[in-house]
Amino acid sequence: MTKTRQAEKIRAGNGFVAALDQSGGSTPKALALYGVDEDAYTSEVEMFDLIHAMRARIAQAPDFNGDKVIGAILFEMTMDRLIDGKPSAAYLWQERGVVPFLKVDKGLEDLVDGVRLMKPMPEMDALCIRAVDAGIFGTKMRSVIDAASRSGIEAIVAQQFEIGRQILAHGLIPIIEPEVTITIDDKAEAETLLLEALKRHLDTLPAETEVMLKLTLPEEAGRYEALTRHPAVLGVVALSGGYSRDEANRRLAQNAGIVASFSRALTEGLSAGQSDAEFNKTIGATINSIHAASVAG
Repeated sequence: MTKTRQAEKIRAGNGFVAALDQSGGSTPKALALYGVDEDAYTSEVEMFDLIHAMRARIAQAPDFNGDKVIGAILFEMTMDRLIDGKPSAAYLWQERGVVPFLKVDKGLEDLVDGVRLMKPMPEMDALCIRAVDAGIFGTKMRSVIDAASRSGIEAIVAQQFEIGRQILAHGLIPIIEPEVTITIDDKAEAETLLLEALKRHLDTLPAETEVMLKLTLPEEAGRYEALTRHPAVLGVVALSGGYSRDEANRRLAQNAGIVASFSRALTEGLSAGQSDAEFNKTIGATINSIHAASVAG
């Protein structure tokens, strides 16, 4: 019953998916933007303690609830920790009405043929079993497209769907994320090739199987609209990809059927030094703006 209710919430799309899944490589930058410099911690353990405190603070903000935030993507260490005395995934769903997802990729390979594939994930089955036990609804895995290479993009999408089928076998919904880098000169062409590859692979999924997609906001408004209507797609979310929150929201509002899944744009303006009142006011305004752009279409 819980899974059904969670799927209905995601399918309705009346809000956005918060990305609280900064990995070890991106955590120092995220903390720096939050006003915590690298000299504030002396080990990886302390670093992850600090980023978890930031994530927990966001999750406990009054406006961070299922009315506008329909889902949240967690880092593995976040799944394994507590928020307000409860396991993180249980806290999100039971206390906030927010559907929990888990980041499962282990980083990127070097650039080959214009793309960066995901590194091998030999422990995927074990991680999926842990995720199910923790009450996780779905997963997210990211790879990167740096050029409009047809063969490279096909390799990216094929890898995403191969691992996606493995995740589906555990009863989890995979978020497939082939990110197109926003600064490349041939971004629009890369998006056309990506759309073609995604359609082909979606058509190969068994009947009544559903996945989600997480895509860079496109150059052409409505570029991915057909994907939002595909029977194998539970929902399409967009990453901010380095755009400012205002620019990300502007682009998002032009793409009907797609909702946000922002990370850096979500935490923009937040600071460890803010009082709880200041922090909650800032994150509340951010949530309102991202929600408005997500439902504008």
